[in-house]
Amino acid sequence: MLSIWEKESFYKPVDVIIIGSGLMGLWTAYELKERTPDLDILILERSSIPTGASTRNAGFACFGSVTELLHNAEIMGAEEMLKTVQARYKGMQKIRRVLGDEKVGFEDCGGHECINSDYKHYSQLADKVKWLNDLLEPITKDKHSFILNNKKLATTGLTDFDALIETRYEGALHSGKLVQSLMQLAVEKGVQIMTGQAVANWEQTAINIRVYCQQHCFDTKKLLIATNGFTTQLLPAAKVEPARGQVIVTKPIDGLKLFGTFHFDEGFYYWRHLGNRVLLGGARNLAINEERTQTLETSIAIQKELERFLLTHILKDYALDPINLIEYRWAGLMGFTEDRKPQVIQVDKNIWSAICCNGMGVALAPIVAEEVAIAMLQ
Repeated sequence: MLSIWEKESFYKPVDVIIIGSGLMGLWTAYELKERTPDLDILILERSSIPTGASTRNAGFACFGSVTELLHNAEIMGAEEMLKTVQARYKGMQKIRRVLGDEKVGFEDCGGHECINSDYKHYSQLADKVKWLNDLLEPITKDKHSFILNNKKLATTGLTDFDALIETRYEGALHSGKLVQSLMQLAVEKGVQIMTGQAVANWEQTAINIRVYCQQHCFDTKKLLIATNGFTTQLLPAAKVEPARGQVIVTKPIDGLKLFGTFHFDEGFYYWRHLGNRVLLGGARNLAINEERTQTLETSIAIQKELERFLLTHILKDYALDPINLIEYRWAGLMGFTEDRKPQVIQVDKNIWSAICCNGMGVALAPIVAEEVAIAMLQ
């Protein structure tokens, strides 16, 4: 049984409960507090730290590579693609403005995309880049958001690529520091974060919503489910597709030339420098069905493919021992919507669900959280 002190402090009724302390949950708590400082907000996190995608991504601050944006334009139309790009671009700026570069480990190192001649639009690449630049000019205020710069390939240490496109509007950050900084900001604003609280279910009562965890229950006026790739565990009918993203990080490499963030194959492969290490992730497109899983264990097939790509394209010209090269391996869990656009849904009276990532949660969450907060405060 709880003491009266516990009941009237940690477990007292609140205005808002957010399930999930990842980027979506933290940014929404921040936005709610910005708009209504007196709100009593509680975030429930089942683990000791958020372990879906927020602390397990590659640490990219990006708005989309050329081939990815061209693909998105074909699927959703140029207008919807631009809306998403604008949200990502604004989200990156917001991270730097609200939290500061130092606190999130931001590096203004630029974004790059490597392309080979078998790409379907390779012969029209210059025209496609110009088309995108014309569309993006109102967003970046630059006529040349993307630049074809094949000569730069020789300075990166990369091999077996035919073309390179760069943008100065992307960079890298430290995903752990980003989440830590958001948590600290939320706590400073009076948000309570309780870890080790796995939510089992909830029910609407006559006066509030009762949220049940393993040992305790919590009462709230409003509820937000912000569990991204794990959403179907709480909302089985939710149209959210889990997608595992796997990553490897090398040991320190003397004389590493690589600097910046890089993409290949419509964003399915992504890599960056991490000090004098290489971080490489992706290859999910080689086993799409197998990677539609909520497990966070790595798989042999994808790990082997990442190793092959690393040694073929990134470190081919380095004399390295491939057996002992990899120091870190992990997997994170993304959530994808059917139309690949952020999804904010009111699932019941005073209950909402927010899934914004689609692989771009770092940039999108700060902006989508504004929409969530507005909806919850109406």
